[in-house]
Amino acid sequence: MKIVSYNVNGIRAALRKGLAAWLRQVNPNIVLFQEIKATEDQIDTDLFRDLGYAYQSWNPAVRKGYSGTGIISKIPPQAVEKKTGMEIADSEGRVLLWHFDDFSLMSLYLPSGTNDERLRIKFRFMDDFYIYTQDLLKQYPRLLIGGDFNICHKPEDIHDPVRLQHVSGFLPEERAWLSAYMDLGLTDTFRLFDRRSEQYTWWSYRAAARQRNKGWRIDYHLASESLKNNITGHIIDKQVLFSDHAPIILDLDLNG
Repeated sequence: MKIVSYNVNGIRAALRKGLAAWLRQVNPNIVLFQEIKATEDQIDTDLFRDLGYAYQSWNPAVRKGYSGTGIISKIPPQAVEKKTGMEIADSEGRVLLWHFDDFSLMSLYLPSGTNDERLRIKFRFMDDFYIYTQDLLKQYPRLLIGGDFNICHKPEDIHDPVRLQHVSGFLPEERAWLSAYMDLGLTDTFRLFDRRSEQYTWWSYRAAARQRNKGWRIDYHLASESLKNNITGHIIDKQVLFSDHAPIILDLDLNG
């Protein structure tokens, strides 16, 4: 099973740039989207159905053209959850959870801290989301979380760890939270297969950052302990240019 997670920075714009053709070529079983910036009636859902994704859920933000998550799949879910009980997550469409026979799967878009107010919101979300995940793992121990965490975990995950240590996304407090979050029993699956530095998933649109590979690795697939041994591969597809993020692609073998 191939599972893609992709912050598309506007799903309508990504479709105009060639997202559908790329999905046809890569042919994932399930795709997790973040930052869709659209309501369901604004998305060409028939296009995804024509690609074989008969099962779709969209969780837009209340605010138009902002945030939001989605999941499309060739495999039917047993259940879908759009509400978490966390005000920020639910009003901004930041968490979408599907349950299958053998595992549960989440598309996550954690807030960024672009200013002081949003940084306070981000930390409040992080505190609530930690407790939410802690409880979730008790009920659904086979859990895979894919999405944009808006946090670089370690110095090798960012192009200039010294200069950027006081910038949101690489603050010591954010990194410590992500370490504690993974200590709930979640594994950064990319690092199971690739220990190299300079492997990024997001680049600023400024100063030719992508061409110079001045990036950040802020998109992750995190697998719970009972699912970790079923992960057979993980790559970042840096050649895909439909967004300021790159899609991350995970291989999951539930028969292993």
